[in-house]
Amino acid sequence: MEHVLISPANATILGIPAWILAVLIPVVGIGAFAYIIARRLIPLAKAESDPRFDRIPLRIKNVLKFWLAQYKQPRYMLAGVLHIVIFIGFLILSVRSISLVIVGFNEGFVMPGLSGALGDVYNFLKDYAATLVFLACIVAAVRRIFFKPERYKVPPEYGEDHTAEAVFVLGLIGALMVFESLFEASHVAAQLQEGMQAEFLPPLTLAWFFSKILGGASTAVLQPIHTSSYFLHDLIFFFFLCYLPFGKHFHVITSIFNVLFMKLDRGTIKPVRHGVSEEELDNLESFGVKYFEEFTWKNMLDFYTCVDCGRCSDNCPANAVGRPLSPRFLTLKSRDYMFERFPVLGDIQPKEPVVGKVFSEDEIWACTTCGACEEECPVLNEYINKIVDLRRGLIEEGNVPQSLQKPLGALEKRGNPYGMMEKKKLDWSKDLPEGTEVKVLDKNNSSDTLYFMDSATAFDERLQEIAKATTTLFNNLGTDFGVLGKAEKDSGHEVKRFGEEMLFQTLKEQNTEAINNSGVSNIITTDPHAYNALNKDYSGIPQAEHISQYLLRQIRNNQLKFNPVTDSELVFTYHDPCYLGRHNLLYDVPREVMDSIPGLNRVEMDRCRDSSFCCGGGGLMLFYESEEDMRMGQKRAQMAAEAGANVIVVACPYCLVNLEDGVKTSGMEGQIQVMDLTELVLQYMYVSS
Repeated sequence: MEHVLISPANATILGIPAWILAVLIPVVGIGAFAYIIARRLIPLAKAESDPRFDRIPLRIKNVLKFWLAQYKQPRYMLAGVLHIVIFIGFLILSVRSISLVIVGFNEGFVMPGLSGALGDVYNFLKDYAATLVFLACIVAAVRRIFFKPERYKVPPEYGEDHTAEAVFVLGLIGALMVFESLFEASHVAAQLQEGMQAEFLPPLTLAWFFSKILGGASTAVLQPIHTSSYFLHDLIFFFFLCYLPFGKHFHVITSIFNVLFMKLDRGTIKPVRHGVSEEELDNLESFGVKYFEEFTWKNMLDFYTCVDCGRCSDNCPANAVGRPLSPRFLTLKSRDYMFERFPVLGDIQPKEPVVGKVFSEDEIWACTTCGACEEECPVLNEYINKIVDLRRGLIEEGNVPQSLQKPLGALEKRGNPYGMMEKKKLDWSKDLPEGTEVKVLDKNNSSDTLYFMDSATAFDERLQEIAKATTTLFNNLGTDFGVLGKAEKDSGHEVKRFGEEMLFQTLKEQNTEAINNSGVSNIITTDPHAYNALNKDYSGIPQAEHISQYLLRQIRNNQLKFNPVTDSELVFTYHDPCYLGRHNLLYDVPREVMDSIPGLNRVEMDRCRDSSFCCGGGGLMLFYESEEDMRMGQKRAQMAAEAGANVIVVACPYCLVNLEDGVKTSGMEGQIQVMDLTELVLQYMYVSS
């Protein structure tokens, strides 16, 4: 095809061949980018190891789902759709941008495979992609400036507002779309003026609009537009590339790697040190994170990858009730500290303790490890492991909150945080219905099934009702079961997430020995925290099952039948416990159990399933006194009331005690009842005479 306009490769600027500039811009841009990235990789090279190269097929699948398909973006619909449009548009236009760079010194270059019909299809798609990206940038900028969501705001204690940076980057992206379209439109306009063959421009695209605007312009006007739009696109493209590693838009580069190396096993906690066995822990000089380099390289990649979208903090229950914790700013403070300590220009700064400098003790202890932040993050950042590692560092230095010192001491001495004597572990069984037996497993008494209660259910007076209901259900259903009695210690689930690793190891060893000595082949527990610990933190014991799974199996086998709910005024809602739902994906099982009861009217709260709102009990929070505007249980009780429910069903002892407290302290006692799933099932269970 003959061209009217001179291509950038053959043009001159002030008498100098333009191809020199077309070569110089990418050489300088790529060189600067390589240097910046090399400097940004320094803290990762100094960080602790973290093996993330296993299960490659699964990791590739996750990249396709979470990175390419942007699976989590639509959870916030408008922002998500805008991001998807810009992201997909960028992917499509990346081929065009690379081609344009080469066209500057190699006239007529076409990306291999795009010279025929496939190229026509691509050109059609990329013109619409550029137009949609441009429009999305305008909408996003207007939204950011005039209709900024609360989650984007930056409190004074966390620095300056990030709106200017966001709008600046949107401007750069929009400019890329404009100059790419102008470059093409000016060429088409010149070709049509001379009656020569021109590329087809899809109607209503940016390039199409520009071609109409430029249709009456002379070649003398079109030529400088053609050349300048090319070089402006080139300059902005490489400036943008080098600008990305200096702020929140670094995620454009790092997110694919962050998703590739995402955490694969829900509910687990990273070991104290990768490559160090539990038997070798005593040989370690220090535990946890005290200095920044003690974070893992994946932790640091998380800091770089944060999108600053605020979804984590918007869903964090601690943040919602006014505790001094915002997962968003936990990450942003860390990223800013990395930029400060490991600058692109200048010397690396000396290390210093991060608690006090970057993090406050209060925000570290405020976390319930509920996982809401991790569930919501579109780039799969992790928070719980960082919090636990920071707690490990504080614990080693003796910095334990006053309110938690007593339960920790009791755990060391008595094996439970209540400080109760072991022989009182089965006191609740004295009030069981006649004929209901609780067998204590030992050398003379064996059973197939172990009922693992854990401390809260065994010692808290209200929660003992769960144990009574459960053992009554076992007896009514003819299940041969037993308990460990005083041989059972606290599962250590909260102890581990609190950061007391050595105490957890002691509890785990004692429980593992007792379980294996009992000879059981399966374990059932009513506590999701124990369920998670036994399955994720322990090894060498039978698989644990939550009571809801056992009940559903009995229903499906026609062993468990129900009388109907006769009170039409009762409206039930199910509260998803964090360690049954988000951490173990058991959402449907408890609901199926409830829905098996004839006449039960069940509604959902707005925040349910993977967006459920934590009761506030995780991470030893039953004993922690935190500064907060209101209790999480109160906020959850309000959500139930807004859903129109007057009965909240839970499947976790912590949720039961916290939500009952929330109902009472919210002035809704007598209006809303809270009950455990086992209590509900026992209440409506059909027992033949």
